Amino acid sequence: MKILNTRSLSATLDTVNEAFFYGRSLSESQRGKTAKWIAERQGKAGSYAQMFAPTEDDFREGIRLFTGEKISSRAGIAHILGEEACRVLILLNAPLKSVQDSLRRASLGMAQRLEKARNRDINAGRRWSGMYCCGRCTSALWRHLTVGGLKDAEGERWLAAGIEALKHHRIGNGRWRRFAFHYTLLTLSEIALASAVEEMRYASPICEQYLRRPPKDDAITQRRRLLAEKILERC
Repeated sequence: MKILNTRSLSATLDTVNEAFFYGRSLSESQRGKTAKWIAERQGKAGSYAQMFAPTEDDFREGIRLFTGEKISSRAGIAHILGEEACRVLILLNAPLKSVQDSLRRASLGMAQRLEKARNRDINAGRRWSGMYCCGRCTSALWRHLTVGGLKDAEGERWLAAGIEALKHHRIGNGRWRRFAFHYTLLTLSEIALASAVEEMRYASPICEQYLRRPPKDDAITQRRRLLAEKILERC
């Protein structure tokens, strides 16, 4: 199975995420080679907060999240792929000093952004929500935090505050305002908080409806169906 696609950070991350999602093993060589290439993109032109830069193809063509939602804005592409790249490097766990050093620099850059965002809310007298930018960017951040990233950013507090805020974005039909449904479910499925389970229960009727549909034979549908099954198991 080919993992690395040097023309696209998005495609590379998607392949790695698919392997982890389905429980497929990656060889030490695959892990090391992929991690090294991702790490070399740290802080390059186009990166967000000194994380890992998308390629020109990513910016030109736009990207799809693992669950299929499209992202076309340059800022959204840079931020989300940066968070996802940090997450993937943590999961790949390649014991290369260059990789770990790049991850530390990327984490520092994003942690500083989070601290500024949190202080901005507090200083303005607003309740800190545990959210960052839009719903999709917030989900990407939470996915990064869930695997133990951004250790200096009080990740557990961000997650707890964020899931509480998500509850207030419910629109009453199993979905949320601002948040991409399937990507949010993917994020929730990895969070070990009772409040996350509550949000999964809220969305469970939509998952049941989705599984009753005739399945299509494409990668995104297969991922969404397995995700829906996982959500219902957690509920």
